[in-house]
Parts: sequence; C-alpha cells; structure tokens
Amino acid sequence: MTETTATTIKNWIDKLKGTNGNGNGNGNGGGNRGRIDSTTIVGTIVEQPPETVEAIKKELSEITKVQTKTRRVLYPFSAIVGQEQMKRALILNAINPSVGGVLIRGQKGTAKSTAVRGLAEVLPDVEIVKGCRFNCDPAHPDKFCWECRERAEAGGLDVEKRMMRVVDLPVGATEDRVVGSLDIEKALKQGLQAFEPGILADANRSILYVDEINLLDDYVVDALLDAAAMGVNTVEREGVSVSHPAQFIIVGSMNPEEGELRPQLLDRIALQVEVEGIPDIEQRIEIVVRQNEFQRDPLEFRRQYDGDQERLRARIIQARSLLSRITMPPEYLRTIARICIEFRVDGHRADIMIDRAARTNAAYEGRDRAIEDDLIEAAELVLPHRMRKRPFEEEEFSTDRLKEIVRV
Repeated sequence: MTETTATTIKNWIDKLKGTNGNGNGNGNGGGNRGRIDSTTIVGTIVEQPPETVEAIKKELSEITKVQTKTRRVLYPFSAIVGQEQMKRALILNAINPSVGGVLIRGQKGTAKSTAVRGLAEVLPDVEIVKGCRFNCDPAHPDKFCWECRERAEAGGLDVEKRMMRVVDLPVGATEDRVVGSLDIEKALKQGLQAFEPGILADANRSILYVDEINLLDDYVVDALLDAAAMGVNTVEREGVSVSHPAQFIIVGSMNPEEGELRPQLLDRIALQVEVEGIPDIEQRIEIVVRQNEFQRDPLEFRRQYDGDQERLRARIIQARSLLSRITMPPEYLRTIARICIEFRVDGHRADIMIDRAARTNAAYEGRDRAIEDDLIEAAELVLPHRMRKRPFEEEEFSTDRLKEIVRV
C-alpha cells in the first residue's frame, strides 16, 4: 500500500468518525517513517451529533426518492372497467377512513392492485407538518408525535401539502421493518433519536396496502391489529417505550386459492369485496382496448380521463364535507340490528360498520339522510365474511333475504 493511498483511507476514516485528522499518530514517527500501517490511524472517535446524522439520512432519502427512482405512470382509477362494488368500497373508505378498511378477495388479473394504487390519485392532498417523520396533522395537535410537540412548544411548525400515498407492506417484512426499530444503547445516549420509524409510520394518514394479506406472518398481523384498533403504534424494547400516531386506511387483497385470512384480522377489516373476471363480452373487449391504448401512450391515455378524475375528486371532497350532517333515522338503526341478528354475526362490530358505511354512502350520493338503498349497499359489504357458519355447512349470503328485511 502506498503512502498516498493510506493517507486517503485515513482521511475518510477521520471524516466518518468525526475526528479532525490530528490524532496521536501522524504516519511518520519512530521506525515506521516512510511506511503507514494500521497503528498509524489512531485518534479519538467522536459520535456524530444526532442532528448531523438526521441531516445525512434526509439527504440520502432525497437522493433515493429523486435521483434513483423512475416515476411510474399509473392507470387511471376512472378508466377501470366494471368492478363497481370494489371501486365503491375503496371510495367509501377514502371519504370516511373510520369505516375501517377493505379486503378485496378474488381471482388473479381482476384489477385489484390497479384500483388501490389508482385511488390515491383521485384523493385530495393532505396537510402535514413539514419535516415530520410521522406525517402528523397540523390541525390535530393532540395527536402530534413527540418531535412535533417539542417543535410546537419551541415556536411553531411549518405546514406543507402532499398527495395521498399508497404505502406497500411486503409479505416478508420483518417486525422491525413494520413497527420500527429501537436501539437500546443509542436510546440511553440520544434518547428518542434512537428510534427508526417503520412502515406504520410512513402509512400514518395514508393508505396501507397489503397484497396477499393472507400470507402475512402472525407477528405482523398482531402489529396491524394493535395499530388499527388504537390509531397508535407502540414499540417496546427492554423497558423503553416509544409511541407515534398510526392512523391508516388498510386495504388488503388476496387470492382465496392461496389460503384464508386469520379470523381475527378478517373481523377487523370492515368491508369485503369478492371480485372475479367479467363475463360480459363487450366489457372484456373494452378492457383489452383500453390496456392497449395505455401501453401505447400512457400520458395521452391519462389525459383522456383527466375530466373523470377531477369529477370524482370533487365528489369525494363534497362527500367529506357532507358526512357530519348525515342523519340516520332511528327505525333504520332497528333495521340494522335485525339484519345482524338474522344473518347471525358475532358481536356488535357489524352493526357499527353498517351504520358508518351507510352514512358514508349517503354522503357520496349527495344526500343528507340515509335511505334503504344505503343500508343494503353497506350490508352487502359488511356481512358476508362475518356470517357465523355451522360445522360442515357452507351458508351463503343472500341479497334477496337482505332486501326483504330492509324493505319490510
């Protein structure tokens, strides 16, 4: 190794360790004059300050986002042919996240992933605290993370807008990747700076999409259940506990041929949709034609649907503003209770979800009062996967029976 090469290595090590290059060894002492070995590179190792580390992470993150990724052109949500129930379930959750998510079950190649990813483009932008790692909502300081609380107390926060995002949760993700990691040794030195946010932090106030949700490991399912129920993600390691907001719209998709979903998670996801290939010949032809047009010129194809996209976005915004004023007649609450008893569902979650989904559907249709059709639409999405089945029986959901109960 030449002296020039060794000096270069030493300078890089000094830079990475935070030294000033003036350690005890200078490469020319004693019998080592003219030759530099490992004993020459010495000095005091000083950890970089937390703010410097965060600045480096932010810079690398921006490089990753801007310079190393090609922007994908998504297929427009409004251009999807058919699958109206799936699109309606996704839109209801977009209008009212408290509905509680949607599970899309069905065959391969039925636009499940296309619909989920396209949904984000028709949703209005969200306001977040600028620079927040957890996407905190500036309008709700009671739900701030600890960093935003400290910054607010120190003199105010900057606000920025960004598009609604779809955050993917890979099937093989580790627990630390999902909930975040906490380095105990660093926690003792740096406090909460030692927490590295995970997927649930990225998904706060966004759409959390889990493809092949039925193949998730049990520990990931448990983490999702806890965060979805509380709206908060908590990480505990060796007596050190960190919490941050984690309110997200969970959307799962699965192919039943690959296995069923755990009952605990199945009950927590409010709506379920069964999708299958469209039997209508004309619609199948239209699907092929649109796909060919999209492949030939994606940007031009998207421009053709700009008007439809904007109209859908305006309708969602209007429904959000109308939602708080929707009234549910008392007799309809009684009808909801009768429906749940008749279809033998466990617990009371189904009653609550039908009420929320029906109100949201009324808002989407531009009404200020729920009607019978809203109850039917909601119950068709809430009940099928919650029906209690007797041993050796395959009881099917009956839409005709539902309509009889509602319209008595």
